[in-house]
Amino acid sequence: MKSLRLLPSALLASLSAASPAQIVLDASSGKAAPTRTEDIGVGHFSEWSRATKKQFLVDWQAGKQSEWVFVMGNEAGDLDSMTSALTWAYHLEHSTQNTSNPSKAIALLQTQTDALDLRPENKLALKNSKMTSGHDDLLTMDELPEDPETLAMKLRGIVLVDHASPLRKWERAKILSIFDHHVDKDTAPDASPRVFEKVASCTSLVARQMFDEFYALPEEYHLPHELLELILSAISIDSGGLEQATQTDIDTAKRVFERSQWADKDLYEQMEAVDEVLSDAKKDLDDLSVRDLLRRDWKGDLVDTPSPRTPTVSLGFASIPYSLDEQIEKTGFGELFHWFAVHAAWTASINTDIDICLTKYKIRDENGKKKKIREIVLTVRDDVRIDKVQADALFKAVKRALESDKSLGLKKWHRVDELAPRQMVWEHQSGAGRKIIRPIVEDAVRKWDMKQGKVIE
Repeated sequence: MKSLRLLPSALLASLSAASPAQIVLDASSGKAAPTRTEDIGVGHFSEWSRATKKQFLVDWQAGKQSEWVFVMGNEAGDLDSMTSALTWAYHLEHSTQNTSNPSKAIALLQTQTDALDLRPENKLALKNSKMTSGHDDLLTMDELPEDPETLAMKLRGIVLVDHASPLRKWERAKILSIFDHHVDKDTAPDASPRVFEKVASCTSLVARQMFDEFYALPEEYHLPHELLELILSAISIDSGGLEQATQTDIDTAKRVFERSQWADKDLYEQMEAVDEVLSDAKKDLDDLSVRDLLRRDWKGDLVDTPSPRTPTVSLGFASIPYSLDEQIEKTGFGELFHWFAVHAAWTASINTDIDICLTKYKIRDENGKKKKIREIVLTVRDDVRIDKVQADALFKAVKRALESDKSLGLKKWHRVDELAPRQMVWEHQSGAGRKIIRPIVEDAVRKWDMKQGKVIE
């Protein structure tokens, strides 16, 4: 049993249940809506974040977008991505504030404000960092005052963290720097810093660079302990309390740890305890609806095809830690048709042509041992960019690509005979998640000739 006694009282206190949101009747819709009862964040980090957001919106109103750098992670918005963006934005601004070329930098979380709390570990970590409840001190996608495709061309530039290449909507922006711990996609070769390294947490790469530059400054700027402990939280949950850490993760954690409020603790014991608390929070998803599970960990973008008629399609991937059967039970009717109805409403709202849901769960085998099972749910719509004929053929192409990959070992789902056209569900035990499945699907789309209805060899 891992001990929680090493955690500071603030972290333990944050685990207590929050008081229920006050509910009022929204006169415009007749529906109940939560009131705005957030607590304003305290401490330098929250004050900086709130002031930065306000200044960006003021500058946008004044047409000064070109003065700003957006630091953005991936659209799944996990703790690593969010922390990396906040850390580098804070560093960019503070490290240049006494120079002749100061930076205005802000972290953009590429998710909706109301989706931030769909990751309980994020909510807990932000609360422990004394940020404003309701996330009014964070900039999210639904708060951008201008369409990203237009805004991208006006910005000073963007920095990618935990993300190897920008989403299509940001591709016209100048990429200033990249930090990622995945595969280098050769994006923006002239970006600087441009850091790709296999580590447990991208936050380790960002924090390492921050400290390298921080100690080289003629005068140190203030590093708030709330930011330092947020950094340690991200590294901890991604590395299993440093048990699965690389040497880079460990070395960076040590540098951050010695300046944090936890400095008088044992590094490994403290990181293990933090990981336990955050990991427990991460699993607390039972109250989420099917729609919330679909959008909680979703990544997607436009993918090019060889067809002049339909040069791009929208492709999305959701990762859900529940079996499809468990999700069906969460629907109002508890029926298969209702899960696909909820799924269809969600994908329609985000204009997705092809959606892949990746589920994972555990069962006990005949010997009582737990084994991991994964499922792949494939659907293709015909009401966004492609018509029925194209959708039928594209569904077949993606289905064939997945079934042809023998390493996946796909087996048909036990209720496959009940599925509608352009719906398919498999189960497998290969361990392949989004990082494996996504390239297979994207490659099938890129090679598929929309006009001829066939795959280009």
